[in-house]
Amino acid sequence: MDTDMGSANRESRLHKFYKTTLCLAYQSLGVVYGDLSISPIYVYQTTFSGRMGLYENNHETFGVLSLVIWTLTAIALFKYVVFVLGADDNGEGGTFALYSLLCRHSKMGLLNASYAAQENASSVPAEETRTSLLLKEFFQKHRSSRIVLLLVVLLGTSMVIGDGILTPTMSVLCAVFGIKAKFKELHENYAILVACVILVGLFALQHFGTHKVGFLFAPILIAWLICISGETGKDGWSSLGAIVLCIAGAEAMFADLGHFSKLSVRIAFTGVVYPSLILAYMGEAAYLSKNQRDLEHTFHHAIPEPMFWPVFIIATLATVVGSQAIISATFSIISQCRALKCFPRVKIVHTSSKVHGQIYIPEVNWILMGFCIAVAIGFRDTAMIGHAYGLAVITVMFVTTCLMFLIISTVWKKNIITAAMFIFVFGSIETLYFSACLAKVQRGGWLPIIFPLIFMSLMFIWQYGTSKKHQYELENKVCLENLFSLGPSLGMSRVPGIGLIYTNLESGVPPMFAHFVTNFPAFHRVLIFVTLQSLMVPKVPPGERFVVSRIGPSEEFYLYRCVVRYGFRDLRDSYDFETQLIEKVAAFLQGEELAVGNGDGGVGVGSGKRRKARFQCVELNKEVKELMEARESGVAYMIGNPYVTANELSSPVKKFAIDVIYGFLRRNCRRPAIALGIPHTSLVEVGMIYRV
Repeated sequence: MDTDMGSANRESRLHKFYKTTLCLAYQSLGVVYGDLSISPIYVYQTTFSGRMGLYENNHETFGVLSLVIWTLTAIALFKYVVFVLGADDNGEGGTFALYSLLCRHSKMGLLNASYAAQENASSVPAEETRTSLLLKEFFQKHRSSRIVLLLVVLLGTSMVIGDGILTPTMSVLCAVFGIKAKFKELHENYAILVACVILVGLFALQHFGTHKVGFLFAPILIAWLICISGETGKDGWSSLGAIVLCIAGAEAMFADLGHFSKLSVRIAFTGVVYPSLILAYMGEAAYLSKNQRDLEHTFHHAIPEPMFWPVFIIATLATVVGSQAIISATFSIISQCRALKCFPRVKIVHTSSKVHGQIYIPEVNWILMGFCIAVAIGFRDTAMIGHAYGLAVITVMFVTTCLMFLIISTVWKKNIITAAMFIFVFGSIETLYFSACLAKVQRGGWLPIIFPLIFMSLMFIWQYGTSKKHQYELENKVCLENLFSLGPSLGMSRVPGIGLIYTNLESGVPPMFAHFVTNFPAFHRVLIFVTLQSLMVPKVPPGERFVVSRIGPSEEFYLYRCVVRYGFRDLRDSYDFETQLIEKVAAFLQGEELAVGNGDGGVGVGSGKRRKARFQCVELNKEVKELMEARESGVAYMIGNPYVTANELSSPVKKFAIDVIYGFLRRNCRRPAIALGIPHTSLVEVGMIYRV
């Protein structure tokens, strides 16, 4: 009987697992694979837009088809589906997920990874290879190498953000320009206007979230895949810069991994997307072999006359789906950067109560829309945008390959031959494509260089300024005993209530609180120093989020410190934060009481010790009561609002970075109190000057 019940439970769990996986695979078609699936619209058109368009033999057409198929197979199928998806960080993907793995398993990163190393110690193989030890020693010894690694990660991240501008523009313009295959006399201004309207509609849909957009877009993409699946020297090398567009969107498989699961992403690609794309490119090549003159709008000319308008409408809608993949990836990566203090504070809206990774960032959404419209109006030429797009795509992939070399050798601890084979096979292919894309810098390829450089510079300056600010606080923190020794001379007094002091320090008193107390010598009866710590892990278990400790003797000051730890994917619920924090402090005090009552510290060995334990329990009970009474009197939040400026001896470059760029970003990003959800009526902001 028990065996039958156990078998039924296993079958029920398997049925639920398969149902969930297939549902996620269906949704991934509407979010992850849109960009990859619409590439047949513009790959051949962009490839034959230059000198390759002069060739009239079928050899070139079938040569391009062969390269497309091999590139899809090698990069999209083998590199990403087989290898890179296996390098997830607790189910999360993207450039920062790879970086977090390196930070948690070694000291290669500049960002906080201490908790991560403890959290995942059990999953790391015990044996260290010689290559792993040498690489870790090199990065630990040379701080400049860790800075270079962070810059490479920021470059990859910036390229993904750049893709978020180029993908919607390229996709929508190519689809809309297809109408000129039907009406050759139509002025391009009308096509540009329609493209801009579609772009505005696309970004206006983002606030509904990935879950709803995925269900809405998945049927469109399935219809699109059904439609498309039914249908030389230096010049050849140059054409590689356009052929690389066939794998545009492959990086989104990894970047959007947090929205879905590895199995669902793999099922959708191998079962639906990959075979449909192969059939589409083969059909388009067959048409080109018989119609050499129809190169300008290859895809649309290949559509049978009765099916033109249905396929045109589906193609236009599919470009919207394609753009969704990279927009979702952009939101995910910026959220990770913000959590790790590599991006200015922005508003993050969680659009699903069930799937945490599905987010929407209003400021980024509208900025991307503005850039997309500007590129569409400014460039107009899809071939030039294609050159820019190809360079951005291949750069992100090459960064991923370089990071995977470090992952294979130091995290997976494989031998150097395995890591070298990976970077040789995939790196050589991507280097060839990269060289071809780089040769087209003057023909639009400069755009993905300018955008990522701007984004990377802003992120690096923000991280640099934030680290300098934290360094100033560490160097100027005040010892608690020294501060309270000044109490009698300052006439210090206590007022009813709880004061939550936000600080970046895990020990000592922040300079802003010392500045406040010396000018206004009064503070609340109960003080809790709160430190929000961002860790290089996707999520921190709820039971390990709050770490409470005591500062000073309880009978005099009622001072506590609480370190609140978040992963870069954790939801920061500001509404229940105050309640959770006070409950955790109360639980900490009750836990101390139980520890003493159970005999810890020699309790129960003698009558004197028992009396001492009973006295401490009374004091702890009094302390919990004092905490609850203070809460009834009100809770005030104190946060620093420093003016960060470079000191007088700084170089002109540092002054420009801190005073101009970092200062501008701090003034225009979301204020810390708003980002933390602190009630305005209970807020005390303390201003002071930080000379870094």
